[in-house]
Amino acid sequence: MPKSNFQAQLLPTLKTYFGYDSFRDQQKAIVETVLRNKDCLVIMPTGGGKSICFQLPALLLKGTTLVISPLIALMKDQVDGLNANGIPAAFFNSSQDTAQQEDILDRVIKADLKLLYVAPESLAALQNILNESYISCIAIDEAHCISSWGHDFRPSYQQLGFLKKSLPNIPIIALTATADKATRQDILNQLQIPNATAFLSSFDRENIELEVRPANNRASQIINFITKKSNESGIIYCLSRKNTEQISKKLNDNGIHASAYHAGLSFEERTKVQENFIFDKVQVVCATVAFGMGIDKSNVRFVIHHNMPKNIEGYYQEIGRSGRDGLNAKALLFHSYADVIQLRKFASGAANEEVQIAKLERMKQFSEANTCRRKILLSYFGELLAENCGNCDVCKNPPQFFDGTIIGQKILSTITRLNESEATGTVIDVLRGAKNANILEKRYDRIKTFGIGHDITWKDWQQYIIQLINQGFCEIAFHKNNALQLTSFSNKVLYENTKIYLTRPVDRIENVKEEKRKQPKKSKDNSLFERLRKLRYKISLEENIPAYLVFSDAALKEMERVRPMSASEFLTISGVGQRKLEVYGDEFIAEIMSFMNSKIKAPKKTETHMVTYQLYKSGLSIDEISIERKLKSTTIYSHIAKLHSDGKDINIFDFVSKSEVEAVKKVKTELDAPKSLKPYFEHFEGELDYFKIRLALSVIDTKA
Repeated sequence: MPKSNFQAQLLPTLKTYFGYDSFRDQQKAIVETVLRNKDCLVIMPTGGGKSICFQLPALLLKGTTLVISPLIALMKDQVDGLNANGIPAAFFNSSQDTAQQEDILDRVIKADLKLLYVAPESLAALQNILNESYISCIAIDEAHCISSWGHDFRPSYQQLGFLKKSLPNIPIIALTATADKATRQDILNQLQIPNATAFLSSFDRENIELEVRPANNRASQIINFITKKSNESGIIYCLSRKNTEQISKKLNDNGIHASAYHAGLSFEERTKVQENFIFDKVQVVCATVAFGMGIDKSNVRFVIHHNMPKNIEGYYQEIGRSGRDGLNAKALLFHSYADVIQLRKFASGAANEEVQIAKLERMKQFSEANTCRRKILLSYFGELLAENCGNCDVCKNPPQFFDGTIIGQKILSTITRLNESEATGTVIDVLRGAKNANILEKRYDRIKTFGIGHDITWKDWQQYIIQLINQGFCEIAFHKNNALQLTSFSNKVLYENTKIYLTRPVDRIENVKEEKRKQPKKSKDNSLFERLRKLRYKISLEENIPAYLVFSDAALKEMERVRPMSASEFLTISGVGQRKLEVYGDEFIAEIMSFMNSKIKAPKKTETHMVTYQLYKSGLSIDEISIERKLKSTTIYSHIAKLHSDGKDINIFDFVSKSEVEAVKKVKTELDAPKSLKPYFEHFEGELDYFKIRLALSVIDTKA
């Protein structure tokens, strides 16, 4: 397909198969790069829409896109979602028998599959199809697994460098939610795609509220926390199998349906727990860190860390499994020094022990921080946030700050004079004027800032440096012996008089008042959202697919707000594509209309299109009505079409020309009056918008 045709197909394909009217962030640029046959490295947070970056090109390219994925559960979840959207996809792994595997390979050869998911270990069985006649693109998901600098290194991923040699003309797209600078470079080197275009999306997940608490009475705090979240799904990450079982038992004893998940369970037991969670049959899973990777369950509303994670990458990826639908979510972390000691023991003796210990220390610093936690997370990944987030525990209960600009300048100046080559300990020794062997041997006692901070204790200097790192004024280069280095903010402090505000170091006393037990919030069983949620659950059981694959919570919330009562209105909901309209539209529209009829005493006052009519009659334009009602303009146009069909006083030709009406009328005859709008849209090759087609049909139907 020529490049120009690709461009014309992007948005229609996105809407038809995924239900979205527009791309997010850098998605469009990434898709276009893949379609130009160029390699990509995509760093995008969990829930940011990574999958569409390779799934959409797969639909437009000739052949099959091969997706390298680390977990069987991940593959199944992704394939179920694709099939639910009408996209031919399959996975290939050791759980299948020979006949199933041969059938899948035959489908690739016949070009009947658009996406094939496979684990690195199974690539050897795909030699017959690993050629450019069948493979259109290679997507490597969870790409951080390839790097020993990463937080989840898997040796099996290191074999993937052969793919570029074997298929030099096939684009490779490597994707991960979490990778620092060292890991990103290592991914490019290992995959032999040094010239890949890098796309680094914002790591800011504003909808996730961050909170850290001391680890006193953890079980009681967790029970109190979840009791207030009736019907909301969540994950609790624990350091040990024993913890997962203990916490899940306590939750069940308190009326909260929970299950444990860990490597000590059989494959069948783990699969059952995961499926029960995905199908909303269990509210909470208490798990070790393996749980949740790649699972697109969009309605997880909270993630609790019973124990401190071993690094910020893992923490960030795990909390990202909540709020994938963009609605509010909560990340609660319990901090305990005992966890730090245990994690240090785990790291001891590892091949990359030094890196693991340094990253653990950074995680500990995050837990003990008294500055905006989101700033810390973003600065760790190289993204600087100018303002505090307002959605973390520190921002909501801010400590008292003092002007620490001079202290900050001393630190940054010393880092500069050490050529950004030394770790925190050496920087502090220079500031305090230490005359140990390391300082004297390297002649650091001769630099200008030597001893300028002798009046501040070593421990306090350490805390001030941590605060500077947390605020993005300097950073740790883990791949350069943990050297402190400057950032783009550093010069603002050194040369532009930017102020730094710090807090006095204090010893953290882990003491927290036990929250008063509250009764769970009762959901409004007869709200439209609850009725739609129950309908979604019924359909999910009938079709044996997770409820969120029918529609996300965000889509249900939008349905509750917009209350679409026609096919064209329903199609304007974000997440509703053509297939989902055809498969589920009638049932959901019927439920919405039933709800409206049960609530309406004065129909003209509450019918959504009649509200639009009153605003139209008052002289407002479509854009003005859209702003006034906080609805998309496409929804307002669908109201106009319905109003015209109902015989209301609408000057329809203000919105669609007579020539466009005639063109639609001609096509209606040629296509034998199709019931959906898609055949019209495809006939006009996307040049006539859906809303104009709908308006034209309302004119034609009225005249008939």
